Amino acid sequence: MKIVTWNINGVRARIENLVHWLNESQPDIVCLQEIKTVDDQFPRFEVEALGYHVETHGQKGFNGVAILSKLRFDEVNRGLPGDDADEQARFIEGVFSTDRGALRVVSLYLPNGNPISDPVKFPYKLSWMARLERWAAERLALEEALILAGDYNVIPEAIDARTPEAWLGDALFQPETRQAFRRLQNLGFTEAVRSVTDAPGVYTFWDYQAGAWQKNNGIRIDHLLLSPEAANRFASASIEKHVRAWEKPSDHVPVAVDLTLTAA
Repeated sequence: MKIVTWNINGVRARIENLVHWLNESQPDIVCLQEIKTVDDQFPRFEVEALGYHVETHGQKGFNGVAILSKLRFDEVNRGLPGDDADEQARFIEGVFSTDRGALRVVSLYLPNGNPISDPVKFPYKLSWMARLERWAAERLALEEALILAGDYNVIPEAIDARTPEAWLGDALFQPETRQAFRRLQNLGFTEAVRSVTDAPGVYTFWDYQAGAWQKNNGIRIDHLLLSPEAANRFASASIEKHVRAWEKPSDHVPVAVDLTLTAA
């Protein structure tokens, strides 16, 4: 079973790329971030025509997450618990039946947090990560296969940036941000990509500015975290980097994990 995360940076603007990629890559479950549309304006017809079920948690103009799945949804939960005042659409969870029991997949889009001097934005990022950690600890107690997939807006280590010194003042690379990510991992998650390679130059995002793609001046901020039950079924992980070279690309590329699971 192939499960992929992709910050698509506007699903309506990139629907042709999405359809082409779905046909090419043939994922079973896709977690999209930054769909940048309300639910009823998601290009559902084009995706459903390819055999996918679609669940969204949208927001006008920015943010927004979705899960596309060839498996039927048993359950869908929208919004990260812990703050009733938080109206930003950054979290959706789907539950599916497999031959090994329940599979929970989350598409999440963590706050950017910049600038760090802002009295609201960086504290919101850290509080959101703390809420995610509390939620994840509760879900892990279920002892089910769980995947937290998304754009974390976290550069975990210096090796995950071509020029780490350029990110020292950025919320994505602050010590508090990286520590929060490690605390989440240390609950018992396996980070899919780094479980198969410790090589430098492995990136998932290249800015549109200053020829970042052509210079391979990238960062790795899109991650899949696997619970022990999901990690036990782990087969491979990959980054579909070539998608960044397409016409009208997102500045992120798909990141995939393959598990030895099949639909029930």
